[in-house]
Amino acid sequence: MSVELDALEAQVATNTSVEESAVTLIKGIAAQLAAAGTDPVKLKSLAASLNTSATDLAAAVAANTPATPPTA
Repeated sequence: MSVELDALEAQVATNTSVEESAVTLIKGIAAQLAAAGTDPVKLKSLAASLNTSATDLAAAVAANTPATPPTA
């Protein structure tokens, strides 16, 4: 039972870290949008950056999602 609890605690810590990173990313996007204003060059660069991040995130989710959900 202790091994299972340790694994659960480790997973909770990992999830918390990932969630905090996502919040930081989202807040950063808002700040970057505000800083870009209406400058088309800055907005284009920001859009490209967001597309790259979205692609990387989608690949990470797909790579770490089991094809078949685990059974309880």
